[in-house]
Amino acid sequence: MTPYRVRPVDGPLSATVEVPGSKSVANRALVCAALAQGDSLLHAVAPGDDTAAMLACLSLLGAGVEDSGGAEIRITGADGQLRPGPHTLDARLAGTTSRFVTAVSALGPGPYKVDGAPPLRTRPMTPLHDALVALGARIDAGERWGHLPVTVRGPLRVGGEVAVRGDGSSQYITALMLIAPYLTGGLTIRMTTPLVSAPYVRMTAAVMAAFGADVSSVGDAAVVVPEGRYRGCEYVVEPDASSASYPLAAAAVAGGTVHVPGVTVASLQGDAAFARILDDMGCDVRIDDRGTTVSRQGPLRGVDIDMADVSDLVPSVAAVAPFATTPTTIRGVGFIRGKESDRIGDLCDELRRAGITATDRVDGLTVVPGHPHPATFVTHHDHRLAMALSLIGLVVDGVEIDDAAVITKSWPGFWQMLEDLA
Repeated sequence: MTPYRVRPVDGPLSATVEVPGSKSVANRALVCAALAQGDSLLHAVAPGDDTAAMLACLSLLGAGVEDSGGAEIRITGADGQLRPGPHTLDARLAGTTSRFVTAVSALGPGPYKVDGAPPLRTRPMTPLHDALVALGARIDAGERWGHLPVTVRGPLRVGGEVAVRGDGSSQYITALMLIAPYLTGGLTIRMTTPLVSAPYVRMTAAVMAAFGADVSSVGDAAVVVPEGRYRGCEYVVEPDASSASYPLAAAAVAGGTVHVPGVTVASLQGDAAFARILDDMGCDVRIDDRGTTVSRQGPLRGVDIDMADVSDLVPSVAAVAPFATTPTTIRGVGFIRGKESDRIGDLCDELRRAGITATDRVDGLTVVPGHPHPATFVTHHDHRLAMALSLIGLVVDGVEIDDAAVITKSWPGFWQMLEDLA
């Protein structure tokens, strides 16, 4: 595919940007609806490859799916009774889908083969597979343990207690939480290491509660989910705070003002904190019950910040950092090397491609202010790298994004949004 060339803006921004519904919230709600008793109607579900992969997998497992191609999806729940296999569940490039669907599959008799595109097969899943085996599921690895493809056989019926590392992906913990109501006696998930990305775990609990399932305790050491059931409901997915980081960061990079409706003080998503990071970097920020507004008139300053709880925002902060007056150091995110890309090493490599001094550290990175020059950025199959690095092109003529179609994973209309800003 021909690289996408970013068009620089003519001056300070003045824009209102509608972002898609939260992919993180929608994935959790879709699983709850698929396991629920009765029908659910979900509004503002984000388009994109990840959503399509999740819907296809849940349909094979026995949920009824009515998707008109818009943002509204009706799900007829399977009431916890999955369709027997054999079925192949293709998660494509969606790590969240692969992990959630693997756990859901353990509730059914199987066999269910969970697989994905080659880049997804490299992503680690050992803690989840180990936990499901400890609970009584059978997991057969196709090539090597802890990676896709795997064949899952159940059904899991009895809960109890299971131990999981807390310093890996929070998706392992969320996957177990989502199936816990359907285990006799519920489930206690004990963390053997400190919990990272805690806001994502709290988000899971909030979505489960909306579908009628209780999460009695969410702490740094353990999560306790009693036995219960999901009930179908009408659910509105809030705007995606991770996606909102790109247009808000555009205001920081190019100057001016950007408003994103719907990302409010009541957001379930920890990533709604991005505007506060920009505030620390010198932007003017307003967050209220209508949305989030970021403005910049003066200079930016660097920050030294632990981003363990908001790790998806690392590329966005790193894209703003070259335009500050002092260095930016991001800490606490060593675990993001196992995302769609190595979001530390690959991100630093790409910044250096544009002449920016970026130092790869064990648990993060440091970016030194500079003057980026034109470059063709490689995405490393990572939608977040593509969208964040493109922001540099708003003020540097000659920036291109290779494999530009990768953004369809989460925001198919992203390039149009960037054109509208320019």
